[in-house]
Amino acid sequence: MKDDLVPDLLAPGLKLVFCGTAPSRASAAAKAYYAKPGNKFWPTLHSTGITPRRFQPHEYPQLLPLGIGLTDLCKIHSGVDAELPEDAFDLDVFRQKMQRHAPRVIAFTSKNAAQNALGTKVDYGLQETTLGRSQLFVLPSPSGLATRFFDPAIWQALSNHISTRLK
Repeated sequence: MKDDLVPDLLAPGLKLVFCGTAPSRASAAAKAYYAKPGNKFWPTLHSTGITPRRFQPHEYPQLLPLGIGLTDLCKIHSGVDAELPEDAFDLDVFRQKMQRHAPRVIAFTSKNAAQNALGTKVDYGLQETTLGRSQLFVLPSPSGLATRFFDPAIWQALSNHISTRLK
């Protein structure tokens, strides 16, 4: 949509779509995902083998040929989760997009994103429930504000899952 702060990177049949809550102010200003300095998203994608090299935030469209997409639950507000309006998440639109594009795995980049999208408490890792045909995976937030919760082993588990079970 033209009003999206950072446009979706989606296509039918992707192997993996990362979903966050909302872009940071830095990401909104850069019009690129996970652009805030200190965010571990891009280095972790590379260090876990999800991507063949470390991409820079502005290069995010180059993930599409790798079968990887990006979206957020909130497309029109930016900032940390606590600053978002109560009605910031358009969950119906998110679900419709995921049903339409049907990625093999939807990986939420925080428990907060997953819990808001699914309407229930979650643990990290592969979930028992699905969204349509998509498997669901919950990751610790790569945000610099969530450093104490960050665990690259869970991101590595996602990488292992998509490389061994989604061939």
